[in-house]
Amino acid sequence: MSAQPDGLITIQDFVRWGASRFKAAGLFFGHGTDNALDEAAELVLGALDLDHSLPAAFHSCHLTLAERERVAALIERRVRERVPVAYLTGRAWFSGFEFTVDSNVLVPRSPIAELLEVGFDPWVDPARVERVLDLCTGSGCIGIAAALHLPDAEVDLVDLSPAALTVAHANIERYGLDERVRAIESDLFAALDDIRYDVIVSNPPYVPRDEYDTLPEEFLREPELGLVAADEGLALALRILERAPHHLEPEGVLVLEVGNSAFALEQRLPGVPFTWLEFERGGEGVLVLTREQLLAHRAEIAAAADA
Repeated sequence: MSAQPDGLITIQDFVRWGASRFKAAGLFFGHGTDNALDEAAELVLGALDLDHSLPAAFHSCHLTLAERERVAALIERRVRERVPVAYLTGRAWFSGFEFTVDSNVLVPRSPIAELLEVGFDPWVDPARVERVLDLCTGSGCIGIAAALHLPDAEVDLVDLSPAALTVAHANIERYGLDERVRAIESDLFAALDDIRYDVIVSNPPYVPRDEYDTLPEEFLREPELGLVAADEGLALALRILERAPHHLEPEGVLVLEVGNSAFALEQRLPGVPFTWLEFERGGEGVLVLTREQLLAHRAEIAAAADA
């Protein structure tokens, strides 16, 4: 049990104290927040099963002894173990929705969230999207958010990790989406037969090994399977580019996140007309290609994937 700091009674007290501890410890913020104060607020509110819609007047509410002990213990773990807050509270926010997470999945943070909120417009007509594939789904946050923003679409969530799919199943049930969303264990497209989609969206592993070894400790608490990819971070991205047109409808599109590996991908495929998306809330390294574009450059893509 963590020792109780003197004089800390209210929600606001613990947020202030947590922010001071985090800043003094030199923690890294990149799993849902970008500063010590927001990080502390998310931890404290999450520990109390509250969210950021809590009216400001309640920030002066007193915590019970048990609540103070729980919050203090989580703040201590965040400092000593460098565990992302989402793993400590068991929740994360993505595209306006709360998701269950644990250390078997990455903490949701993809800029693709902004694209989901507009139903993939203008790349497809949201009203005509009938089927979406979320490849390398992890917690299921991208695909489930797509289903919530596109209430008539069916969504498949695919991942190689059974442990990740357990989390995805929990999030499907959380939003009562069992009739429209299913989780499938598969190595990319291997288990999908000839199913075609209007949109394939994927945030696969794309971090090169040498870059992974230099990441802040918080990232090392996430599953390596969800982060690291061989071949300059492009191993899975190239396989997806090669196989995606076989699973896209004629007017379908691929949305693929490759992060900092974008430059390496352009160098590898200089003739492919990637469209790189810009996001109001930040983030980069997300491309869009149509099925027609993928087919037009399939020989170049196949050669790069086989190299």
